[in-house]
Amino acid sequence: MNNTRTALSGLLAATALLAAACGSSNDTEDSTTTGSATQPETTAAAESCEYTASRAAAKDVDLPPSEPERGTVSMTLDTSAGEIPVSLDGDRAPCTVNAITHLARAGYYDDTVCHRITTSGIYVLQCGDPTGTGTGGPGFTYADEYPVGSGESPLYAAGVLAMANAGPGTNGSQFFMNYADSPLPPSYTMFGTVEPDGMKILEEIAEKGAAGGSADGAPAEEVRINHVTVN
Repeated sequence: MNNTRTALSGLLAATALLAAACGSSNDTEDSTTTGSATQPETTAAAESCEYTASRAAAKDVDLPPSEPERGTVSMTLDTSAGEIPVSLDGDRAPCTVNAITHLARAGYYDDTVCHRITTSGIYVLQCGDPTGTGTGGPGFTYADEYPVGSGESPLYAAGVLAMANAGPGTNGSQFFMNYADSPLPPSYTMFGTVEPDGMKILEEIAEKGAAGGSADGAPAEEVRINHVTVN
């Protein structure tokens, strides 16, 4: 029973930290978006995307265009640990994919570190903050998409690529990659998957754990994104 309580406590703590730290890029930003703050709606059927300017960007970048990015988009993260190819789902998360590809093409992610890895309860590598602190964002926010507001509660399974946030409608530039199944509430936009070759790299990163043996912290060996290519 004590082991069960310890495991449950670890999961709840990790989930709470994800809800806060995953979106800490926006925790002081104006979170006004097109979705409701209490019942955010998905934007899969949106004919246009709205990006709301917030606080200063961690790295200069223009607002994304308003046209949704439909279909499947291939993208490759060239990192210090190896190349991580990903497939983005523009049909389920068109405005998120539009924002992420815009940031990638603008060089926003170039020469940035993945500042966080978790090794207990949830199993994610978090990237996308040019400051490397978990507090930086692109200077704009946008509405949540699948599975938020869909009524579905899918597992954030190994390979799922999802947005970090600080609450409803606070998406920015930070994202996380699940290297193992992570039981999380449906509060984080799923916008793609990591390809098998990329999963091998993620697993190698995860094997090294977090700095100092922590269950939640910077990767033990720095993971730096050199460049992101939208194919």
